[in-house]
Amino acid sequence: MLRLGIVGLPNVGKSTLFNALTSSKAAAAENYPFCTVEPNVGVVEVPDPRLERLNQLVKPKKKVPAVVEFVDIAGLVKGASQGEGLGNQFLSHIREVDAVVHVIRCFDDPDVVHVMGPVDPVRDHDVITSELALADLAVVERRLEKTRKTARSGDKDAQTEVGVLERVIAELDAGRGAREAGESEDAVRFLRQLGLLTAKPILYAANVNEDDLAAGGGKRLDALRTAVQTHHEEAEIVLFSAKFEAELSELSGDERAEYLASAGVSAPGLDRLIHAGYRLLGLQTFFTVGENEVRAWTMHQGGTAFDAAGEIHSDFQRGFIRAETVSYRDFERVGSYKTAREQGLVRSEGRDYVVQNGDILLFRFNV
Repeated sequence: MLRLGIVGLPNVGKSTLFNALTSSKAAAAENYPFCTVEPNVGVVEVPDPRLERLNQLVKPKKKVPAVVEFVDIAGLVKGASQGEGLGNQFLSHIREVDAVVHVIRCFDDPDVVHVMGPVDPVRDHDVITSELALADLAVVERRLEKTRKTARSGDKDAQTEVGVLERVIAELDAGRGAREAGESEDAVRFLRQLGLLTAKPILYAANVNEDDLAAGGGKRLDALRTAVQTHHEEAEIVLFSAKFEAELSELSGDERAEYLASAGVSAPGLDRLIHAGYRLLGLQTFFTVGENEVRAWTMHQGGTAFDAAGEIHSDFQRGFIRAETVSYRDFERVGSYKTAREQGLVRSEGRDYVVQNGDILLFRFNV
């Protein structure tokens, strides 16, 4: 299951966002720093209209969506890397997630205090970035000192590791993250094994007021975008309003659609945030379809039918024979697996077949 950690300074909207995501009041969202101490965890369905359409066509006994786990982590303050506030606790919780959602405040509200004074998204971005980098720097410097001693004895693996660690230090000193030092898959894997915070994929959630949401942003968002691109050129910024999302979560059906339209927004920010998380981690969805169940599964882009079988059950992978495959588009057009087979739209694929986003798979296996 994909795990996304929601981080940021206190009082930027993290817990309000979490509550809206999970349609709950699980996360305290009072107007004071550190109202979240222990991380709140919520499991959220991945919105996918294709699953809804398959459910309409097949009419199974149950429908099972893919899910994402969100972790609402205590607010970080300047000095967290040296243990200020809930720093050590905060940093340990970040190490446990797959990717980081950095919530940054871009709205004014005299009733919601900011722990650092006036609202300044660029400053807030820099504080979080610096604290994560400082925490990583301490880890890398200790590792480098130890590895250099081994490298001097002629150990080639240690010499390679020294080169990677030195690149990491250079990136951290330049204000960027360890992820920028991963010049190869082996290097990226090594950095993640170290548990470096800045090696984790990151996306940004800009919390704006409703007027800026309808307008697609404002001056503060423009400044934030410039700052983000300086540190991480390819990072995505998702625009949302925690207050708007909280109100939207109280509605259903036609009321939700009307409320979105009235705000000039095509889709909830929470849906866009989940989809951005999928893009960030290179994930995609495949489906299994039957009378008992229609289900969405998550796997990495570029994965094979053999990999997809393992997502369902180790027995499917161990006894893999073939995967009967039909694209979602073809299935949706003809309306059933039986018709798809009759029209020659179902293909028999081997274990090395690269699964495409939206494929419907039926596994044949023997254990």
